[in-house]
Amino acid sequence: MDSKPSSESTSWLNRTTLGIGLTSLFSDWSHEIATTILPAFLASLGVGPGWLGVIEGTADGLSSFSKLAAGHYTDRLKHRKPLVLSGYVLTMLATGALALATSAWHVLFARTTAWLGRGVRTPGRKALLADGVSPDAYGRAFGFERMMDTLGAIVAPITALWLLQLTSHNYHRVLAWTLVPGILAAITFGVLVREKPNQQTAVGSFWVGVRQLPQSFRKFLLAVGIFGLGDFSHTLLILFATQALTPLYGKAVAASIAVGLYLLHNIFYAAFAYLGGWLSDHVPQRRAVLAAGYGLAVVMAVLLVSAPKSVEPTTHMVIRVISRARSID
Repeated sequence: MDSKPSSESTSWLNRTTLGIGLTSLFSDWSHEIATTILPAFLASLGVGPGWLGVIEGTADGLSSFSKLAAGHYTDRLKHRKPLVLSGYVLTMLATGALALATSAWHVLFARTTAWLGRGVRTPGRKALLADGVSPDAYGRAFGFERMMDTLGAIVAPITALWLLQLTSHNYHRVLAWTLVPGILAAITFGVLVREKPNQQTAVGSFWVGVRQLPQSFRKFLLAVGIFGLGDFSHTLLILFATQALTPLYGKAVAASIAVGLYLLHNIFYAAFAYLGGWLSDHVPQRRAVLAAGYGLAVVMAVLLVSAPKSVEPTTHMVIRVISRARSID
């Protein structure tokens, strides 16, 4: 990619960057409301914890493979914006459809469809963001997008707590409200984001494209993949906190406390997201920033494994909160 004039590096916060950032905020606001209350919602349907693992594992797996396919397809499009917009619309509709769920199978279908939309939109969105700024501002631009995304995840638990009180813990009504920020995400993306047509569309098969990837990038993907094997859905932490606190406070209060802990978790992530992007633009060796983030994740894993089984759930969540500093990668 050809570098733009250095004078443009000061205008990295342009209409496209702001539009993508706001879109991420609204979209995360929408589906994070669902994520926040999903464990309690499944419990209200009489579903055990095993179903939560099946639902989240299936959704995350489908999202990962759809990102791979969408990335391959996106490189062959002259105009990427329509595909990305369709992904946001699909996620919005599927997340709102959770309000109609009456069984675990309904939740599984809606959640996986929503995450399919996330997978479809992600490669194109990142390509649009990269096209909208100069290379020397990638860190700030992507850090800003991650910060806005996580601000949505901060507002979402607060909104969920308010809606739970407003509806007397009527989970179906709370889930219906996810349509509001979801619609705002689609509108914001459609109105604000500007696209530069892709003048060098890719050709050839998927495997040819993989073989053409630089060796250094393949090593990077291997490292990211190994790290991903140890990651897990945040809903499992929410479920753990809810179950552990229920004997002391009852289901309703325990669910609210778990949501509050998840809010703290997301605040830390947002705080470090832009900081990490800024550092990556100013530190000569970006690998040092990346290594620091992964190092904190290792510390988190050790603390979680070594913590006594009788430790309070709040301690487990605080450990996870500290680890959010790894977002500097």
